[in-house]
Amino acid sequence: MALEDSIRLIVEQVLAEVTKTQVVGETRSNSSSNAGGTGNDAIGDDLASVDLQRYLQVPQPVNKSLYEEMKLSTPARIGVWRSGSRPLTDTWLRFRADHAVAQDSVLGEVPEDFPGKYDMVAVKTMCGNKDEYLTRPDLGRKLDEANLAIIRNGCRKGVKLQVIVADGLSSKAIEANIPNLLPAMLQGLKGMGIEVGTPIFVKYARVAVMDVIGEELKPEVAIVLIGERPGLGTAESMSAYIGYNPRQGMVESERTVVSNIHKGGLPAAEAGAHLATLLKRIIESKASGVDLQQ
Repeated sequence: MALEDSIRLIVEQVLAEVTKTQVVGETRSNSSSNAGGTGNDAIGDDLASVDLQRYLQVPQPVNKSLYEEMKLSTPARIGVWRSGSRPLTDTWLRFRADHAVAQDSVLGEVPEDFPGKYDMVAVKTMCGNKDEYLTRPDLGRKLDEANLAIIRNGCRKGVKLQVIVADGLSSKAIEANIPNLLPAMLQGLKGMGIEVGTPIFVKYARVAVMDVIGEELKPEVAIVLIGERPGLGTAESMSAYIGYNPRQGMVESERTVVSNIHKGGLPAAEAGAHLATLLKRIIESKASGVDLQQ
């Protein structure tokens, strides 16, 4: 059985367990007795809708205010309590469901029609499939001659800014954030009078694909919007890597990074506006990465 099929079966099994009457009943019972009268006694039929930072599962905590403060200070799963030596049913199901979502995001694909919705030139790295992408990071940084030709024919050289969108390690991050981030960023750049080339979408890409495209198109600045490795907190987090004078042989310290772009971190539309301002600063300073701080 293929890995993607196995993950799909896990997700279906988790969803089936969540909707079972006895699980819902137990969950409500656990929530009512363990929340300490905080109003979190209605977990409902969808465990994914619960805000874990406000869900108090430890029964009769010695210091409830400290417990609440700790939960709100981090998205980490703390104070989830237990049943004997085992986790509570809703805790275990939520863990399995979020883990399955994270795996699905890594192994999933951005829809084929996605680049066309944003007038992007679509290319693919030298990775033949997702398995090769995960096991051969070096190939995710390279484009073959056929894909370089697509870029040459579809994009202008020497623009002020080249935008690159890459699926990276989370297809869900791209689908969730690009629709709001990209228009906000492009509108901000247009208002600042910054020339932007035709956006490029790169499938199976790593951050350093920026170097190959930079070497080919010679933009003054390049930005890569790429899906981050998902975790249990979110599978929709995206990062922006910006490089002044992108070229082969760039080192990581030459890139400026804005991370944790998602609805629970830096919201997409706000990130777009922030990136436009940051890009203007990088262009004016003619530097990125550690050089920008000096």
